[in-house]
Amino acid sequence: MKKILLGLVAVAVLAAGGYFGLDFYAQRRVTRDVEAAFEQVRANGAKASHGKIALDTRSRTLTISDIATESGTQPPINVRIASLTLTGLGQLDAGRISADNIAFNDVEIGATGPTATIAILTYKAPQITVKDYSGPASLPQLPASSSLIELYRFAFAQVASINASLVTIPTLSGTMTFSAAAHAGDGAGGTFDYSGLVIENLKDGKIASSKTDKVAFRINTQPQAGKPVRMTGELANIATTDIDVAAMAAMFDPAKANDDRDYRVQGRVSVGPYVISAKADGVAAMPGLNMRIEGVTVDDVKINPSRMQLPALLAMIPPQGSAPPSPAQAREVLEKVARLYSGAGIGNAEIRGLSVETPEGPFKLSSVRFNLEHGKIGELAIEGLDARAPNGPLKVGRFALKSLDLASLMRLSAQFAAQKPSPEQALALLPLIEGVEVKGVTSPYKATGKPVNIDVLSLDWGQFVGSIPSKLRLVAKMAAPLDAADPQQQVLAAAGIDRMAVDADLGAVWTEASRSFALEPVKLDMAGLLNASAKVALANVPREAFSANAAEAMGAAAQIEAGAIELAVHDLGAIDLAIAQYARSQNVSRDEARNAVLDGIKAQGEAMSGGSADVTALVTAISQFIETPGQTLVIKLTPRAKAPALQLMQLLKTDPPSALAQFKIEASTGL
Repeated sequence: MKKILLGLVAVAVLAAGGYFGLDFYAQRRVTRDVEAAFEQVRANGAKASHGKIALDTRSRTLTISDIATESGTQPPINVRIASLTLTGLGQLDAGRISADNIAFNDVEIGATGPTATIAILTYKAPQITVKDYSGPASLPQLPASSSLIELYRFAFAQVASINASLVTIPTLSGTMTFSAAAHAGDGAGGTFDYSGLVIENLKDGKIASSKTDKVAFRINTQPQAGKPVRMTGELANIATTDIDVAAMAAMFDPAKANDDRDYRVQGRVSVGPYVISAKADGVAAMPGLNMRIEGVTVDDVKINPSRMQLPALLAMIPPQGSAPPSPAQAREVLEKVARLYSGAGIGNAEIRGLSVETPEGPFKLSSVRFNLEHGKIGELAIEGLDARAPNGPLKVGRFALKSLDLASLMRLSAQFAAQKPSPEQALALLPLIEGVEVKGVTSPYKATGKPVNIDVLSLDWGQFVGSIPSKLRLVAKMAAPLDAADPQQQVLAAAGIDRMAVDADLGAVWTEASRSFALEPVKLDMAGLLNASAKVALANVPREAFSANAAEAMGAAAQIEAGAIELAVHDLGAIDLAIAQYARSQNVSRDEARNAVLDGIKAQGEAMSGGSADVTALVTAISQFIETPGQTLVIKLTPRAKAPALQLMQLLKTDPPSALAQFKIEASTGL
């Protein structure tokens, strides 16, 4: 029995010795590997140090304390971590490790002069945790430069190299101090605080989702000869899905400068509410900076790396205080900005519930929506505008640009930067916008206290021949009060009409195959007075008639031939109004005035007819239209033979009977 007990003791001693020996060996190996990683950082000109290294082999937990690194660039980037703990540590291969959980405590990142306007930028996070991590076994090589571009490039590269199921940062705070170049005053700067930052499912350079509960910022400035200004703001509920970090990094990678593919960088971003305000000491809230946005959403953001090389663009922006750019430099910058726009795409973007406090009163917008594809906005719509104009409230139900080519607009701006554009060059702006729509407008009319109402005003153009549209459509329905002080409106005011409503629908289109041009429909309704419709056709209209060159267009216009014309006018009171005005001006009765007008038409008709039965029928129909209120007058003109339109227009001025003789005339009236 004694020998057995002694044997068990011996085995226990040997086992314990082996265990502690293995633990000691693992500790030394891990220490050596950590030292090698830090030495690799130092070998590239940076500084790197650490404190105590502890390894628990049973739980495979590694703790490194007092980590400090400083890049070799000037000015440097500093990173400090009070402690780094990896739990459930494993070796995937020679270059990558895994961990069930990683905890960073008291992280601080500082950069000096990352931009021309920021002198010092510092981030602090009391705790960062990472679950189910896998990534490089060595410490990352700090960027060779402390510029903001290099910092972004470095951050994107690190995120793309790691995998994790969950990253949480309960709080993250930052401070910045403005440089003298910002002209913000001594000690100017700001702070920003993030809370509840969570990243889920980071793998192969893609992030399934991220969210931040709140971001708050404060900025203090004191411009020269000005009062201190304090700006505060807060964003809440920031959420993003389907983030492609590798695609974002392509914007900062010169090697992608020739990559002309489109990359989807994120699925959806939503933010809201967002509030911002600014105040100056001893001054009321600054106008335009007391703002609230209830929500913002952006879907399907894409980039084209070959067109969105941010380093090349930022390199061209001169620092503050430098001489103004030359016209050639300004054109080059605008060309690059245009290329930047052409490389961006947004499926849909919407801003909801915008309100701004102004000295005139609140300014509100229900929504702003747009989409963007290769620098071209498909539609930019602003809805629910509620503001105050100098003479009263202003409301707009909807305002929309039906298409806006931002990239081409920037390119034209670059061309026009050197000299004022000619009228022909200015016409090149027309194809950049395909139409405008306004609905539900209520606006004060002068100081009358009465509103102008626009139910709808829609203008579309397209089918361009060069820079001239050959297709046009105008729809307008609006009403406005009359001004009795305006001599041109006194006739209507005297008749007791204090408001005029107009309902119009005008269309024009050129068909190249038939070389025809038609005005159809042409409808006009002046409520309470008359409504009219017309059809006008032109034949043999050449393509050159739409030239931006005036001489070429006039030469082509000589080939245009008159076509059929049809006019219908329905009297709703306009005839009685005109007769009443004539009676007042001549100081006669209305019957006498009507007879005088009819006699004048008859005499003029006899002088113009030249024995033409068509002209006689036309004069008879017009007389019947004036004699009996409420009638409809229909006139149809059909060319008897080919007739150059320009010659006819000139003939109408000099010899109206000869001009009318070129047409077969049909005229009739009816109730």
